[in-house]
Amino acid sequence: MTAPRRFTRASLVLLVSALALYGACSGSNASDSPAAEVPEVNLRPDNVAVAAAREISSGPSISGTLAAIRDATLRAEVAGVVTGTAVEEGQQVQAGQVLVRLDDSAIRDAVLSARSSQRTANEAVVVAKRNAERAERLTQAGAMAERDLEQARWTAMNAEAGLADATARLSSAEKQLAKTVVRAPFAGVVSERPVNAGDVVQVGNPVATVVDPRSLRLEATVPVSALTVLKVGTSVDFEVSGYEGKRYTGRVERINPMLDPATRQVRIHVAIPNVTGRLVAGLFAQGRVAIDQRTALAVPISALDLKTPTPSVRRLRGGRVELVAVELGLQDDVMQVVEITAGLAAGDTVLVGPAAAVAVGTPVRIVKE
Repeated sequence: MTAPRRFTRASLVLLVSALALYGACSGSNASDSPAAEVPEVNLRPDNVAVAAAREISSGPSISGTLAAIRDATLRAEVAGVVTGTAVEEGQQVQAGQVLVRLDDSAIRDAVLSARSSQRTANEAVVVAKRNAERAERLTQAGAMAERDLEQARWTAMNAEAGLADATARLSSAEKQLAKTVVRAPFAGVVSERPVNAGDVVQVGNPVATVVDPRSLRLEATVPVSALTVLKVGTSVDFEVSGYEGKRYTGRVERINPMLDPATRQVRIHVAIPNVTGRLVAGLFAQGRVAIDQRTALAVPISALDLKTPTPSVRRLRGGRVELVAVELGLQDDVMQVVEITAGLAAGDTVLVGPAAAVAVGTPVRIVKE
């Protein structure tokens, strides 16, 4: 059995001294260590927004397709060969401008024949009328029988009828001749020209389409619940595919009186001025019917923190983040902003998007890069 280890007086003194020295050093380090600083966060300008007065609207959302108010698909009214095209797709045209020409040789011959027949019929009328007048004088003088007078008058009537028929034939032939030249019915832009020189077209074949781009309409649908507040003339704000970030405004022009049984929605037609001609028919658009509209202090919806007991935002004040409770008003889902009725002042800077999760008290610096 091993005997217990014994400490000498000298070794005990050394152990106590070492423990005392360790305690002194540990106490000194704990008292001299400063509190840990919260690191500064760099944010880009798109991570912040300034509370400012802006136009806010609220109302049912809509979606639909842009269509031209005036468009015309021109079709061949006579059969024939295309002898020439005077325009290309995308070209602007004036009312009455020639678009397509068809072969008119056969119809032109018919016009010449009808014009000749009209001249012959006109001469026959002149002769018949003179004979009728002569027969009437002779009958009055007793030199001609009444029966011959009636015959002369009947011949004159037939001649006039023949002239009327010849005139109608000439008019019909001239109209057919005019149909060999396809003209623009109004000023606009050629959107389609499916024929080329040498093509053979039949009656009813499309030869060109002209669209007036100066005014468009948005054919959209709205929920049936919107009928209680929707009316003709209501303003509509929308965005168009291909022109993201740009807002356009139109007004409700017509409201369909029938509900679509498939979608349970109501179709509306919105008139859109397109003076610059930038918008084109066929584009998809979505927006909102502005039922309630006013100018108020607003911030982006992404600045809101709805996890707190009351809605709040993170505001920059003195270079640090602070949590501020706010009161909300009208919300614009299209512009993605919300009205602030209390808690902020114009010019206050708030964090938006992912930056709205930065901890309260964090120092923040806005950098361009």
